[in-house]
Amino acid sequence: MPPLHPIAVTGSTGQVGGRVADRLAAAGVTQRLLVRDPARAPRLPGADVRAIGGYGDVDGVRAALEGVETLLLIPAAEAPDRVAQHVAAIDAAVAAGVARIVYLSFLGARADATFTLARDHAATEAHVRAAGVAFTFPRMNLYLDFVPSMVGADGAIRGPAGDGRVSAILRDDVAAAVAAILTSGGHDGRTYDLTGPAAFSLAEAAQTIARVTGRAVRFEDETVEEAWASRASYGAPDWEVEGWISSYLAIASGELDVSSDAVERLTGRAPTSLERYVATLA
Repeated sequence: MPPLHPIAVTGSTGQVGGRVADRLAAAGVTQRLLVRDPARAPRLPGADVRAIGGYGDVDGVRAALEGVETLLLIPAAEAPDRVAQHVAAIDAAVAAGVARIVYLSFLGARADATFTLARDHAATEAHVRAAGVAFTFPRMNLYLDFVPSMVGADGAIRGPAGDGRVSAILRDDVAAAVAAILTSGGHDGRTYDLTGPAAFSLAEAAQTIARVTGRAVRFEDETVEEAWASRASYGAPDWEVEGWISSYLAIASGELDVSSDAVERLTGRAPTSLERYVATLA
């Protein structure tokens, strides 16, 4: 039975939030989509679009959440002030009377996580816990969707990942699990590790891509210094490059080598493997 109150969904113009919104609409759930640009919002049955000026727009977020019981908070775009944006949105939600926050976090979110951007998720989780509302934290691993795009023009995947392993997960599987959490009970106070069906090294990923596509693909391990040098041409700020590089270091450290059955328990189907995903791209 669909929830009686609308579920507020953020990030519906993005890859994961949009997929969640699609699934909720298909299930007949009334939604309130919080977006910066209403023209980009998906047109879905049962969806009420509300414009906000971003997560830092405290008054706008609070007004948009009046009458909402459950909020799906998709992380803001990576930025130096991302935690501050999350804190503002959470405080606005509590002020509006939201009783439950489902925050899409990251696997192994800790203040000392090797992956620097996972620290933002740890800080956000802590603020949600302190807010005094019911909460659920689905924690995603790195996106499986990104793995094929790691292959450079010369056929190499490069990064300081060593022989570490990662149980990457498809964005569609993340969305399916999150939608299941939003539309069923028994999840308050729980944390779910959302992973793919099995962990693999980047060397194994290269082999899988090569086998399925017929391309010559290889993995080249880098030192941290080499990784910084090879990404210098992007002109990205240091904090962003550090995030990219530390994701490989988190693989090397074993922090992302976690395999969970949470997706299958929540959705009733196994998550997608790298081989199966790459086959859909060929």
